[in-house]
Amino acid sequence: MIAREKKRRRLAARYRTKRAALLLQMKAVGEGEDEHVRAAMLQLQQLPRDSSRSRQRNRCQASGRPRGYYRKFGLARNKLREVIMRGEAPGVVKASW
Repeated sequence: MIAREKKRRRLAARYRTKRAALLLQMKAVGEGEDEHVRAAMLQLQQLPRDSSRSRQRNRCQASGRPRGYYRKFGLARNKLREVIMRGEAPGVVKASW
């Protein structure tokens, strides 16, 4: 799953400009130019499915876990807890009251 996610990120970076240009072309077209919209849409559909940014999933950098992901640290909750307990996360302290 981690390798699949890396492939998706690589494809998204590779096709980012082409995908953005096609989407802009679809939005910028005025009335009566449906054939241009259809052509752009067809070209967009021909791109690899995994090149879309919305198909990516945030995963823990240590374990690859997709759920319980903290974006600020790039880790899942259980790995984040381990890092915090070792004191390796800057600015984070265990709560006590």
